[in-house]
Amino acid sequence: MLYKNILLIDDDPEDAELFVEAAHSVSRSADIRWQINPEKALEELKTSENLPDVIFLDYNMPRINGLELLASLKNNAKLKDIPVIMISTPSEAFVKELLEKNQIIKYISKPNSYSELLAVLDSIL
Repeated sequence: MLYKNILLIDDDPEDAELFVEAAHSVSRSADIRWQINPEKALEELKTSENLPDVIFLDYNMPRINGLELLASLKNNAKLKDIPVIMISTPSEAFVKELLEKNQIIKYISKPNSYSELLAVLDSIL
């Protein structure tokens, strides 16, 4: 497994709980943290000594969306090299550009079922 220290930034508690449960099913040894507030997540990352190995970032969030948070991460010297996997709906037009510019390492369309989520996470973790 490449990623043992995982941070999920997602404002939807139900989606986050399913993600954490599925990620633990795929990798019991992973440390999976979840932050509901993207602004708070950014501030915690800036001051943390224990940075995540990967960030799973939801695009659709209030106040600050995933693209805005991604820009803040990539503009911070301490955080810019953390791999980011964007999670959203399949119709997001910006995804190809983000992948081409190495802003994100992967894009995941929100799975329709728990088994689909397990399969996606199994291929990543």
